Amino acid sequence: MKLLLTSGGVTNPTIRSALDDLLDKPVAACTALCIPTGMYGHPWVGPGIKAWEFVAGKEEGNPMVGLGWQSMGLLELTALPSLPAERWQPVVRDADVLLFSGGDAVYLSHWVRESGFADLLPELTDTVWLGMSAGSMVTTPRIGQEFVGWQPPGEGDDSTLGLVDFSIFPHLDHPNLPTNTLAAAETWAAGLGGPAYAIDDDTAIVVADGAVEVVSEGTWKALAM
Repeated sequence: MKLLLTSGGVTNPTIRSALDDLLDKPVAACTALCIPTGMYGHPWVGPGIKAWEFVAGKEEGNPMVGLGWQSMGLLELTALPSLPAERWQPVVRDADVLLFSGGDAVYLSHWVRESGFADLLPELTDTVWLGMSAGSMVTTPRIGQEFVGWQPPGEGDDSTLGLVDFSIFPHLDHPNLPTNTLAAAETWAAGLGGPAYAIDDDTAIVVADGAVEVVSEGTWKALAM
């Protein structure tokens, strides 16, 4: 897959340009799927009004759903185990871009696997994964214990999907998250034992054709590389 991993969505022209480059046609001609599942596992953003705002494209300051897509569908991963594969898999295959909200990365990782969605990922070679916060972190091998919230029964680690080989510390120096400092990110990265990036909400990581590129109008740092 092609991935655009953001901390705060498509927040500036540089990230928007990176998105346009990943897509093979204009945003206005693309079919998108909104996937809000990660929000339900996090006490700050779901369920409730924040989840509705994301789905409705009213993500103030964090644009993803409201970017002007030709069409927008809604895919709820927790519902998929109760449905026949032929009901939902064609919808995923037909989408140009998958919009993964923020929330709880471990919760989202669990449902990507539990729903059968993970089994479909190898087929989606032309699809763009556009993640925000936990929707980006879930693609990494580990998120670090600092970001572990929800845990499935019988499990207790910080592992996620491992679609990329680096970890992400999001919302660097965010005014509403005073503990998300560079010093905290460096301590977090030291405990992971692998490559990592700390990124603010004006930064994104592009993964395409085996290459990794940071695009930014803000602040970021490669850690433990």
